[in-house]
Amino acid sequence: MRNYYIFKSGKLSKKDNTLKFTGKDDQPKYIPVNDVDTLFLFGEISLNTKLLNFFTCQGIIVHVFNYYGYYSGSYMPRKKDISGSLTVKQAEHYLDAEKRIHLAGMFVKGAVAGIIRNLGYHKEDGDIAERIEKIKIIREKIKDAHDIHELMGYEGNIRQHYYACFEHIIKQDLKFEKRTKRPPQNEINSLISFLNSLVYSEVLSQIYRTQLDPTISFLHELRERRYSLSLDISEIFKPLLGDRIIFRLLNLNQIDAGAFIKESKGMVLTDDARKMILTEFSNRMKKTIKHRTLKRNVSYRTLIRLECYKLIKHLIGDAPYKVFKAWW
Repeated sequence: MRNYYIFKSGKLSKKDNTLKFTGKDDQPKYIPVNDVDTLFLFGEISLNTKLLNFFTCQGIIVHVFNYYGYYSGSYMPRKKDISGSLTVKQAEHYLDAEKRIHLAGMFVKGAVAGIIRNLGYHKEDGDIAERIEKIKIIREKIKDAHDIHELMGYEGNIRQHYYACFEHIIKQDLKFEKRTKRPPQNEINSLISFLNSLVYSEVLSQIYRTQLDPTISFLHELRERRYSLSLDISEIFKPLLGDRIIFRLLNLNQIDAGAFIKESKGMVLTDDARKMILTEFSNRMKKTIKHRTLKRNVSYRTLIRLECYKLIKHLIGDAPYKVFKAWW
């Protein structure tokens, strides 16, 4: 099963047991349904309820991105694998302050582990080495956080040190003074926002394939119209799946200043740049590593699914949750 990314604008319809996409050139392209796991729509796509019903029958998830390439929303078929008892357990862990802060702290520790791992490859730089030590000092305070607000404060401080290292890691002359969102104000922020959207939607797809409720989270507050558990789990994988791609593409000069367009609402990526990033992201998700516990090769996509299963085991009392930490 594969993810398919559609950039062009056009019409998406059902043709027998395939998906038919017709672009402005009127040359249809066919996608076999049995090969589709998730669709990512970046262009202006027209479709009808007949097709949505077909997606439901086939269990196909659709993620929609706006003009700027950022996540806008999802169509997820009615879940077949549901568990009322797990949803109750998930809610109980959210409502119990002690249980919630424990899980929230684990997600932050996972994110910090990825951050330190990324910086460790560049610790010969004196400033980065100093930042790593400061991050480790803040990390020690996580276990003593009294509430989510305090925990998020530590996480924010750590990211400030982390982002301050980007100018030392990235070899191109691109300014990145601080993290800005909605909209991103410079090239690096634009890349971070775009890749974070991809990680978020990928995590959401994997949560959907389990019995977890994507709206009940622990680190991020519950809000209407968002899948906050995906935000929680994304924190663990953003350094591994998002930031490393940024460093790679910029330092190999596959992405440069010409890949961005300055608009009134901020900095956006060109279509060609998005396609290049998506190719890199797709290849990364399919890449496999030897799992230390399972003793077999698993893809990066499977790593996310395994994290969901570990969380489920914790919620139902089968095994304490141990957050994923990259060892490479």
